[in-house]
Amino acid sequence: MINFDVEPEFQEQIDWVEKFAKEEIEPLDNFFRIGKTKDGEPLTKEGWNAIRRHIEHLKQRVKDQGLWGFHLGPELGGPGLGQVKLCLLNEKLGRTRMGPTLFGCQAPDTGNMELIAHNGTEDQKKNYMQPLLEGTKRSAYSMTEPHAGEPGEFICSAQRDGDQWVISGEKWFTSNGANADFLIVMAITNPDAPLMERASMFLVDRDTPGVEIVRNVHTIGTSLQENYNTSGGGGHAYIRYNDVRIPRENLLGEEGAGFVGSQTRLSGGRVHHAMRAVGTCTKALDMMCERALSRKSKGQLLSELQMVQQDIADSYVELTQFRLHVLYTAWLIDKTQAYSREIRKHIASIKITAAKLNHDIVYRAIHLHGALGMSNETPLADMWMAAPQMGIQDGATEAHKSNLTKLLLRDYDASPDLFPTYHLPKLIEAAQDKIESIISA
Repeated sequence: MINFDVEPEFQEQIDWVEKFAKEEIEPLDNFFRIGKTKDGEPLTKEGWNAIRRHIEHLKQRVKDQGLWGFHLGPELGGPGLGQVKLCLLNEKLGRTRMGPTLFGCQAPDTGNMELIAHNGTEDQKKNYMQPLLEGTKRSAYSMTEPHAGEPGEFICSAQRDGDQWVISGEKWFTSNGANADFLIVMAITNPDAPLMERASMFLVDRDTPGVEIVRNVHTIGTSLQENYNTSGGGGHAYIRYNDVRIPRENLLGEEGAGFVGSQTRLSGGRVHHAMRAVGTCTKALDMMCERALSRKSKGQLLSELQMVQQDIADSYVELTQFRLHVLYTAWLIDKTQAYSREIRKHIASIKITAAKLNHDIVYRAIHLHGALGMSNETPLADMWMAAPQMGIQDGATEAHKSNLTKLLLRDYDASPDLFPTYHLPKLIEAAQDKIESIISA
């Protein structure tokens, strides 16, 4: 039986997160948009330190509520909520920018915790995973390369030299790479092996000699000059590994198991992106509805115009269908505790839909707001800038559609003869034979 109900006690947790997000997280989000006082003055060092202390205080409140690192199982110090409950919580955090950080479930750290938990040695868990769990270190996942995002095209390599590995090559769009404490690097260790056995993963401290931040690339809408501030936070680092030497024991998992091991991280991340997309799209729909009831055109409220009604109705129907599919996918993962072929079909499906819905609903909201929607004075501008990212991160939409189709077609067979199995003349003839046998019996 499929059931998305939760215990009354957990519903109280959801309500607490919703209230906490509105009263504490959203004010932080809004302040960080300008980072200045009401008189237009930038914050002093003491002011920023006060904000950092406030953020630590908010994190402690989350911990006191038992929700710190809520994506983690009990074996990793988390509450072990399961995917359905994660979905219900992530829907609330998806409406915010700082929410994941305050709850210890920010990307890319969440996926990297899972990678180290599944593949790491005890020392690696102690030195790299535990600080992530405690929020005392930040990490980055260095996989994509400037010329390709597809594993078969990767050329960044790692070679053994005695008791060390030497990493050489470039990596592109390593999110949080410029201010991470360490990086998980995917590198080719055996270029002649079958595709899924060519690469390995390595733990690399960012201050290791030879790790060069070429640029700190930012997304659409950010001034290009910010890309050359390689000491700043955020952004997606373009990294050059100049014969970076690391100890042999920094190999994460088995040699040659990098591509296979990465799927643990990517599959979970895709589900979590979809969960938060529900929150983002719900926020956009809320804004559409308020605007439609507040603004007039030619003497009529926008809410009375059929085209506006159509946009709102379409957005609600599509969002509801998407939310139910995300919840169903989460329920399947909870039920099986695996990323089986059937579940991978649903993960690919919600990843595809998340990208389309982020684009469509946010666009409708912008269009409904007119000039205000085109301005930078509502959250819609940031939401629109981020919409294309959903179709690229953790695999392009086209790749997911291709993989989904291949998975679906495995459940079908080609017709055994010239005409398809559903060809009516053939079916009628078979039916006639069956009826005649009944009559003559």
